[in-house]
Amino acid sequence: MQRFPLAPDYEISRVIRGGWQLSSGHGAVRSDDPVADMMAFADAGITTFDCADIYTGVEEMIGRFRRQYRDLRGAEALDRIKVHTKFVPDLEVLPHIRKADVESVINQSLRRLGVERLDLVQFHWWDYDAPRWREAALWLEELHRAGKIHKIGGTNFDTDHMLEIVQAGVKLATMQVQYSLLDRRPERRMTRAAAEHNVSFLCYGTVAGGFLGDRWLGVAEPAVEALENRSLVKYKLIIDDFGGWDLFQALLQALRRVADRHGTDIATVASAAMLGRPGVAAVIVGARNRDHLAANLAVASLALTEEDHALIAEALAGAREIEGDVFALERDRHGRHGAIMKYNLNKGAA
Repeated sequence: MQRFPLAPDYEISRVIRGGWQLSSGHGAVRSDDPVADMMAFADAGITTFDCADIYTGVEEMIGRFRRQYRDLRGAEALDRIKVHTKFVPDLEVLPHIRKADVESVINQSLRRLGVERLDLVQFHWWDYDAPRWREAALWLEELHRAGKIHKIGGTNFDTDHMLEIVQAGVKLATMQVQYSLLDRRPERRMTRAAAEHNVSFLCYGTVAGGFLGDRWLGVAEPAVEALENRSLVKYKLIIDDFGGWDLFQALLQALRRVADRHGTDIATVASAAMLGRPGVAAVIVGARNRDHLAANLAVASLALTEEDHALIAEALAGAREIEGDVFALERDRHGRHGAIMKYNLNKGAA
């Protein structure tokens, strides 16, 4: 597994095991032993794990994994494990949030994970109209200086707000962004700004909730109301904005041709393509269990050729630019994307 140095003292695997799908709020956990699954991922080289304070039960689950990994593999092996959590204050807390509220949540994550210092805390703020996000970011910086947080990142901030946080004095190591061949909004402004301030991207949505996969190749366009989960609904809207179902199918056909050359699948190609984008440190893969471990490992080892990239670029040539900056559509409470974000918030998804 390839690794990426976010800083001289901090290295991560280029594929990160996501934790949202393990949350009890997401649905039934499709694993008889999720801790054993994490062991398998770590042993295979995927040593970085993503979670959040609002992913019900996941921090505790990772805490159990860390203890077992230390007992079975030793302290040196445990040192290679990195856990990225999030600080996501409740919407109703935002207008009157205090430093004590921030510290309470951070202390809770420390207890759940069983650590003295959090590896990376990714800050999310639901509503910019609640103006205390600067103060909350600076309080996280204070907790970093106090030794409770090693690195600070953000998630789903747009470029202007990311820059304001950095200019306020918070050293951001990462920004977690929705970034895929379908959704290239980070390229509009954030890629350049992030590079100027040494902020690396951790990308989710690289397979668009599964749409960028062989399952959807040659399939008739589904009605939104027929889709089986909120993740697919969200990414179907992205496909509509990207240019529609016919263009999406043309992209899938191009990805299938690339996959055939390498003996792999569309999803692996779609994620591997993002690892080659400027500023991308890692991609986050969702996995309920170890069934897709081999495919997840293949993402980092797949070396796309110039011909592969040219074929993908040709398929993308007719795509529309999706409106706005990173996560702007999802924050628009009056638009259809905003309605999906609100639904996700009510369901506890970030």
